Amino acid sequence: MGADTFLPEINGAAIFAARLAAGLVQRGHDVHVVAPAASRKHGTWTETIEGEPMTVHRLYSWRWYPHPWLRFAIPWRIEQNSARILDEVKPDVVHFQSHIITGRGLSNQAQKRGIRIIGTNHFMPENMLDHTLFPQFIRPWATGLAWKAAARSFGRAEAVTTPTRKAAEFLENATHLKGVIAISCGIEMSNYTPSFEPRTENLILFVGRITGEKQLDKLVRAFARLDKSLDARLELVGGGDQEHQLRSLANQLGVGDRVTITGYVEVEYLRHALTRATVFAMPSIAELQSIATMEAMASGLPVVAANAMALPHLVHDGDNGFLFEPGNVDDLAERLTEVLTLPEDELQKLKQSSMKIVEAHDIQRTLDTFEDLYRGVLVTEDSVIERPLGKRARLRAALRAVAGGKREE
Repeated sequence: MGADTFLPEINGAAIFAARLAAGLVQRGHDVHVVAPAASRKHGTWTETIEGEPMTVHRLYSWRWYPHPWLRFAIPWRIEQNSARILDEVKPDVVHFQSHIITGRGLSNQAQKRGIRIIGTNHFMPENMLDHTLFPQFIRPWATGLAWKAAARSFGRAEAVTTPTRKAAEFLENATHLKGVIAISCGIEMSNYTPSFEPRTENLILFVGRITGEKQLDKLVRAFARLDKSLDARLELVGGGDQEHQLRSLANQLGVGDRVTITGYVEVEYLRHALTRATVFAMPSIAELQSIATMEAMASGLPVVAANAMALPHLVHDGDNGFLFEPGNVDDLAERLTEVLTLPEDELQKLKQSSMKIVEAHDIQRTLDTFEDLYRGVLVTEDSVIERPLGKRARLRAALRAVAGGKREE
């Protein structure tokens, strides 16, 4: 498995790659991950990822200083490194999570050796260009070059996937590839704990990177426009380059005492925050799926999200939350107010609906589908959608439904 970003880095692509790799190890597969070194130390060793041991080949990397933490493998060494690792490991399949550097080298060298190749795209230009020094007038040209590079790497793959149908259409239009399959990143629902106790506070929660493309300034401004009688609080769980700016903005708007920005936190804190929140807010306009939103839904939270990219696939307006016009602060404030003023029984319906919708994204289904792709089984989007949940996933869903009913009573 090749990844340009991998744990300990925290972002959707890194988390998906880690959970997929760990799930495959649990199923008895021998998984090797090729990723940039997280520090100057590089080489091959065993790492415990998501509780599972696997071999990780950490490539010599440099820091990308326009970004707060990103490191990248050296582009002119990637072909040599990929050839060496593939010849040592002799894998049955190569699955790359990004075409930018690691995926380019692995896919090119795997093709030369006749190894089955699967490619998954998590890339959005908006998520990268904010962390470059490119002036605005150059960005369309840079975006075009990036998609041409993507077309070359993904063109070597026997199957190309991306997390949602919207993201698949976006990739097809940008690269002229055909037949991109939408496969959810998936989450382990049993890791999250919904609460059906009557709410005791109005807590608005965001979880994710505190960066420009998430449009968190819009969320802070919308929060400042809420009626003070709601006695609401806003908690942004995560870290990034916008922490200082958002704290300053909250103070300027007079809500600094009710806005918390945690910085990077442990998983236990994150899951507890999802349990105690009232509503989850996702203002980003560049989400190919949003694992954070799925985690919130698995925690039984209604969601207020931008009506952009893949978020409408998760947030069904009026069913498990509300969509707002992207970038519209007043609309966001109105939708948050709508959730925070709902009668308790209506709020409980949104919570139950979130849990029901996210059941289709159980990671066991995702693992089943990728195993089929690795074995060369023909996978269509209809077969992914119609694939039944495994026994363990069905049992967990039933137990959660029973627990939810008891808590409501």
